[in-house]
Parts: sequence; structure tokens; C-alpha cells
Amino acid sequence: MSSIFEDPTRGQAPRPERPGWARGVLITAIVMLVLFFAMSAFTGFWTERLWFGSVGYSGVFTRLVVTKTVLFLVFGALLAAVVVLNMVLAYRTRPRFRPASPEQIGLDRYRQAIDPIRLWVTIGVGLVVGAFAGASGSGMWRDFLLWRNGTSFGRKDPYFKKDIGFYVFDLPWLHHLVDFAMAVTVVSLLAAVLVHYLYGGIRLQATRDRLSGAAAAQISVLLGFFVLAKAADYWLDRYDLLNASGGLVTGITYTDDHAVLPAKTILMSIALICAALFFANVIKRTWMLPSVGLGLLLLSAILLGVIWPGAVQQFQVNPSQSDKEPPYIQRNIEATRAAYDIADAKVEPYGGESQLTSAQRKGEVENAPGIRLVDPKLIQQAFEQQQQLRRYYSVAPVLDVDRYVVNGEERDVVLGVREIDQSGMTEDSKNWSNLHTVYTHGYGVVAAYGNQRNADGVEKGLGTGTAPEWAGVQGANAAADLAPDGYRAQVYFGEKSPEYSIVGKASKDARDVELDQPSGEDTDSTSTYDGKAGVGVGGLFRKLLYAWKYGEPNILLSERVYDESKILYDRDPSKMVEKVAPWLTVDRDPFPAIVDGKVVWLLDGYTTTDQYPLSQRASYQDMITDSLANPSEFRTLPTDEINYMRNAVKAVVDAYDGTVTLYAWDEKDPLLKAWRASFPGTVKDKKDIPANLLEHMRYPEDMFKVQRYQLARYHVTDADTFYEDTQRWEVPTDPTGSQNSPKLQPPYRLSVRSADPAKDGAAPVFSLTSTYVPYKKQNLAAFVSVDGDASRDSYGTIRVLELPTSGPVKGPRQIANDFSTDAEIQKELQQTNVQTNVHKVYGNLLTLPVGDSLLYVQPLYTQREGAEDSGNFPVLNFVLVSFGDRLAIGRSMSEAIAKVLGAEETETPTTPGGEGEEPALGESVIGLLQKADDEFAAAKAALAKGDLAGYAEHTEAAERFVNRALAEAEKAAEAKPAKTPAKAAKTGS
Repeated sequence: MSSIFEDPTRGQAPRPERPGWARGVLITAIVMLVLFFAMSAFTGFWTERLWFGSVGYSGVFTRLVVTKTVLFLVFGALLAAVVVLNMVLAYRTRPRFRPASPEQIGLDRYRQAIDPIRLWVTIGVGLVVGAFAGASGSGMWRDFLLWRNGTSFGRKDPYFKKDIGFYVFDLPWLHHLVDFAMAVTVVSLLAAVLVHYLYGGIRLQATRDRLSGAAAAQISVLLGFFVLAKAADYWLDRYDLLNASGGLVTGITYTDDHAVLPAKTILMSIALICAALFFANVIKRTWMLPSVGLGLLLLSAILLGVIWPGAVQQFQVNPSQSDKEPPYIQRNIEATRAAYDIADAKVEPYGGESQLTSAQRKGEVENAPGIRLVDPKLIQQAFEQQQQLRRYYSVAPVLDVDRYVVNGEERDVVLGVREIDQSGMTEDSKNWSNLHTVYTHGYGVVAAYGNQRNADGVEKGLGTGTAPEWAGVQGANAAADLAPDGYRAQVYFGEKSPEYSIVGKASKDARDVELDQPSGEDTDSTSTYDGKAGVGVGGLFRKLLYAWKYGEPNILLSERVYDESKILYDRDPSKMVEKVAPWLTVDRDPFPAIVDGKVVWLLDGYTTTDQYPLSQRASYQDMITDSLANPSEFRTLPTDEINYMRNAVKAVVDAYDGTVTLYAWDEKDPLLKAWRASFPGTVKDKKDIPANLLEHMRYPEDMFKVQRYQLARYHVTDADTFYEDTQRWEVPTDPTGSQNSPKLQPPYRLSVRSADPAKDGAAPVFSLTSTYVPYKKQNLAAFVSVDGDASRDSYGTIRVLELPTSGPVKGPRQIANDFSTDAEIQKELQQTNVQTNVHKVYGNLLTLPVGDSLLYVQPLYTQREGAEDSGNFPVLNFVLVSFGDRLAIGRSMSEAIAKVLGAEETETPTTPGGEGEEPALGESVIGLLQKADDEFAAAKAALAKGDLAGYAEHTEAAERFVNRALAEAEKAAEAKPAKTPAKAAKTGS
């Protein structure tokens, strides 16, 4: 009978050799594949280098490449060297004599096959494991640079008395080193065991002496190093408890302090003993003691690491948790408030009383025109229809709110950049030349007063190149000389910019081909880009690079690519900032401003970490998601869970020439200090921010969302109250959002007057505002705002007005329900309700402090059905307001405010037992109302002619006459000795 180890191919006909041409085709295919990937990798690398150079940040690219390369080589070479060394040692100490056995006879074939190529196999294994280790090491460049350049936080933790910088800068890198050491020992152990087994050093089927002396020594040393690394891991795990999640709060709790922490120390000691036993086994050559030590370590890990903490939690903590946990909760509260920069939030009791004096009512009516009505989301459709000029222009889905000085008065303005939108081009025009050399950029900015009620809510176009139109952002009546010299309206860098554009022309005298401002005539105006950014693409080599990068031969062949041409790509402002500052988490919403005659994008950059000890961890996406924010838009670096955040950097991107400038904002932030040391010269000092640029910088929205999320619980500073959880708040769902999938109400940018004008000043402050409701309830719990004007000393001051729990004030959803069910309001809306082709669209529900209570304001738009109708956009027709238990509706803000505050009521004297009689209005009041009527009539006439600027001017004048009439009526009412309400004469628009 033939042996089972006999070659099964013996006696068979030899396999025919593969023809030479087939071998040649295979080799050619492999070479081509390698060249393809090599060319793609080189193209990606080189074009990235060119992009960084074009925006002036080549130093960042160089530092990144050098750091990643060094880490790749160090970690890759170290692992490869150790693995290869162990393979060589295992081979050189192989047994010279191997007793014959079926096991060894079966391995002979493998030994014979490997021996001729043993060197190449060893090198190949080293290269493969080295590549994996190098890739892992290069991915740790952030931790390495922070460890290398970390500084002190100036604050120590309460348990180990170490500076916070140890946990943020050192601990992650130390963990990586320990994990790498464990990986090295494991991979080396596997490689050594495999070589020893292949060459007889390990004989699994032997009855005795299964391991040779050399194999036993080598394996003992490797296991000893592994257990030693595990001891170091236990030592570092002790510090990780300050960031442990899953308990009552993030950080150490009673169980961690009294069970887990001692267990880690004990396990570390056992691991050290176990490592010593493995090292001793090199001499003793007995596996009894190391095996006992390893078994003791495993058993201790179960008993001390799992069972003991579970028992402490179950039998000591749970029965009296309210007594044992408060000290740990208190430390968590303090750390969380410090980490999220909310320790100085001013929480003040707020009366909730809806009674106003006559002077207060008059003041609110006079300030009504300053309240922003225009909804940045709804007005976008009006902007699209009225100001896009061509279908290939578009503005952002949600517009931005800024403030500008208009005739000496600061006013809120809603504005959006008119960007190129190639999806609006006709199909016939979508050829390569048009897409990439003609339709290259957007043009200008369109804006509306935040408090101007027009037929369409839109002011004159902003940034159309002429002085009067540029001044449109300042107001329809602003002087023409407000437009600065050299104003650039072209927008080459924006959120909707094409994938790439090739710009420039053959010579100064050559024809411009880039489509510019549409003139409304037979031909549109054109221009040529001459900004700083952009990569020169005139040479053959670069044409070839970018033709390969985009898979487009036209870049190489087209006559539109001249010697002086530049290629623009990666033009989204957020992406640009993320690339030049890869250590930042960039705010989701870049916003435009006009500064020194230039359209610029302003962005906020955050430094974040999840390593701040004892601070509460939470998902970044969860904290900033609301009805206007889509989670798919977020680009979070490097992790979603964070427990520390600072607005460290203000970034500016020039919309015309792509210049990116980074300014340090929170210069005390230790993370920013570390990154500035890592990338020197990339971030300018805060003092270098120009004053006119500072005026448009604002408090970042995502930062405020994170802070309001944490304040919902961490406004409570007493540990016992925090544990009882009786004062937890939450952000209400958006009453204007979808009922099927409700999301949080977004914060709103408003100019808000302080609840205490005597202390904080009477002038409105440009702020970010939001509200809280009690957890799982709908009544209002608090109003929160943050001073958002970066040019003010009070910038960043968080104010929380806490309402009393007795006599609850209605929350946003309850107010929205009242608006939709109130009989008087529905009567006013009766005509709208019966029109089948018109539906109501509710705008953002704003909340503002007035007196000792809160005023709700909501614009109500109407919109005709039919998506194909070019004039189909929401039109602002009504204003809904609520104050205390009163609701009102008006055609203007002043009218609605006057109604709800009772400021339109006059008062008459009464006699005992008699009825009050309605007095005649003063002649001055009647005259003012008549003038208001005249202005409203003029406004309607202007609207009929399509003169939106005239309509705005007459409407604004009419509202001023109404306000003056109300003020005169109020004065007359206060002069009466006795008072009975009577309706004043009314006027409408």
C-alpha cells in the first residue's frame, strides 16, 4: 500500500508549460497595473502639493508629509526588524536532528519548498508587517505632535494630581506606544512559533520534549515582554478611569474609586510578577511557574476586573447611591463646565410676569422695527426667484444673518452669496468648455433687511458691481459712495463651486470668456480671473497631471488651456480651512461678509478632544443636529465623541482670490498653543485681526449648540440636585419642522436687548438665542443667549434667564398651537384659509425677553401651490405675537406688538356708576394716522409698478407714522385721571 505521504502527482503526465506569449501578456498586465496605481498615487500626491503651494500653506503640507513619513518608517522598520530578527533566531536555533515522525515527514516538503527562497520570504514578511505597522503609526500623527508640543493646562485632576495636559497630550501617545509594544510581541511570537514548528523546534505530536530548549527560551522571552507591556497597560488604565463612560457620569464614580482603581493596581503587580516568571523560565526551563502566573493573572482579571466592581456596585452603591455618588458628581460638574467653557454662564431668575408699565409698552412698540422677521430659510426661495438673475445662479438653502450699519444705525441683515450652479444650465450647453472655462464663478451677494416686510422680503441686490447696488446691503436709501473702490463681485471660491475650473487667457489683449454679471441684453459681460490662488497649468507636465487626475483628456488637448492658465479646485471654504489646518474641527456653516469691498467667507475652527479628565463625553453630531442641520454635512475630526471644545481660530477665505487666513482667537487654549508649535507660522495673532473684519465676526453656531446641550443639565451646580435630576432641561423640538421626524429648534441670531438695561445697557446686542423646556415637558424653562458681536467686550457672555416653576410659561410648541387655534387670529386669516391654491408657511418662532416675561414673534408667509410656477415663493403677510396670555396678529411688527401689549388702547375718564365714553382722538394722532394711510397707499402703488425699493421706502415711512401716533395716544392716555379702554382708530397696509 502506498504511503499517505507519497507525492500524489507521481506517475502523472507533466503539465504542459504555459506559452511564452501568455507569460508575456501576464507580465505586461501586472506591470501596467503597477504603473497605473503608481501614476495615480504620484498624481494625487503632486497635485496636492501644488494646491497647498497655491494657497500659501506649503509648509503645512511639508510638515504633514515629513511627520507621517518619519512615523511610518520608524514604526514600520521597528516592527519589521523585530519580527525578522525573531524569525532569523528561530531558524538559526533550529534542531540539527529531527526524529523521524509522520509530522516531520509531512513538513519536509514545505521546508524543501521554502529553503531556496527563505531570504525572500523573510524579507517579504518583514515588508508586509512593516507596512501595516507604518500605516498605523503614520495615522497617529496628531497624537505624536500633541505629545511633542504639549503644554500645561495650569490645572490638576483631583485624584492623581497630574496636570490636565498629561491626559490630553501624553496619555494617548503612551497608550499607542504600549499597544505597539504588545503588537510587536504578538506578531513576533506568531512568526517565531511558525518557524520553530516548520523546522522542528516545536513538535506537537511528540510525547515528550515538544519544545526545543531554544524555542522554549525564545517563546518565554516574548511572552515575558507581552505580559510586561500588559502591566504597563494596566498602569495607564488607571488614568483612563477619569474618562470612563457608561457610569452615572463620565469619570470616576464610587465603584471606580473603591474597586476598579485598586483592581488595576493589583493586576499590574500580578502582571509584573508573571513577566518575571516568564523571564526566569529562560534559565529554569519549566513551564509550571509561568503557567501558574498566567493563570493567576487571567483569574484575577475576572475576579478583580469584573466580579468585584459588580459586587461593590450592586451591594454598596445601589442601595445608597444618593449618599455615595455626590462627591464624584460634583467633580464631574466642575470639569464639564470648565471643559465646555460654560463655567461663567450667568444663570439669573426671571419673573415671568407679563405686566408692563406704560413706558415699557411704549418702548417695545418703538423697538418693534428692530426685531428680525425675515426667516433665513424661507426667504431663500424669494432670493432665488428675484435675485438669481439666471438659472445657473443660486444661493445657499439657509441664508446667513449679519449686521451692518445703515445710516448710523446697526441693523440685522439676511444675506446670501449668489454662486454658480451648473445644474441650472441647459443640457445643450453642458459641454466641457462651458462647464470648466466659461461657467467658472458666481457673482455678488443679495441681501434683505432682517426686519423689512416687503412683497418678497428682498432688498436691492448686493454686490452687482455698481455703487448704488452694492450699497443695497446698507439699505435701499444708502448713499452711493458707500461702495469702496476696487470692489470685486466675482465669487470663485464658495460652497457650490464647480469641481474644477480653468481660468485665465492667452494674453492681455485676448477676449475674456468667463461668464460674468448678466447684463440683460443680447450678450452677457465676461471677465478673467487674476487672483492669487490657483495652480498654473500651462506646461505639458501639469496638463498631463491634471488630465490624469480628472480623467479628462481635454485638459491636455483643449486650446482653452493657455500658457498663463490656472486651474482652481478644492474651493469649498470649509474644505480649504480643513486642509490648511487639519487639526481643526471646522464649523458647519461658513458665512459671507463684505469687508473692504471684498466678499469673504468667515469660518470658525474648534480644538476638541475626548481626553479632558472627568468632563462629560457626548457625540458632537448629536449635540449640533437640529431642524436646519443635516448630520451628513458634518466633517468631524478626529473623533465624534468629545468632552472639551474651544473656538480657537477664526478663519477668513477670500471669495475672489482664495486667500486663506487663520487668526488665533482663544489664545489661552493649550491645544491651540500645541498646534501652533506643531505648524509654526500658520496662525496669526489675535491682535492682527483688522477692526472692520472683527465687526463681522460672530459667536459660532456649533459652539453655542454644544454649550446649550451641556447647559441643559450642567446649569445645575449642586451635586445633590443634579443626582435627583429634577431640574434637567432640554432644547424644544422645532414647532415649524416636520411632525413625523421632529428635530430640535435651531438657535436664532437676533439683536436682543438685555433684561436689565440699567446694568447691561439698553442697546440691543447681536446674539445667538435659544430656549429650554423641562425634560419631557413643553412649558418654557429658560431663555439662553450669548453675546455674539466679536467687537464687544461682552462677546461670549452666556446669559440664562430661568423662569419660575410655579405658574408655567408656555413653550414654543404650545405657543405655535395657540397661534393655529386662536379664534381671533383664524378670523383674520379667514381669506387665506379658504383659498385652495394658497397655503400658510410659518417662519422661525422667535423668543425675546421683554420686561419680566418673554415675547414670542413668528412671521407668517403665504405661498401659492405649484412648484413649476416661477413666482412661487413665500410672501410675508402677517406677524403673530404672544405675550403672557395674549395673542395678536398684525400686518406689520409694530401693529402686532402694539396689539399684544395693549399699547394701542386709549383711556377715558369714568364717573361712579356710569359708562365710559369713547373720547375723540387728538388732532395730532389723527394727522399722523392719515399720513400713514397716505404712505401705505403710495407703497401699494409702487408695488403694483414692480418698484420694490419704493415699496420698501413708503412702507417703512408708514410704520414710523403709526409708531408716532401710538406714542401720542399713549401720552394722552397717561394724562387722564381715570381710565377705561376704548379702541383707537386703526389703519392698515
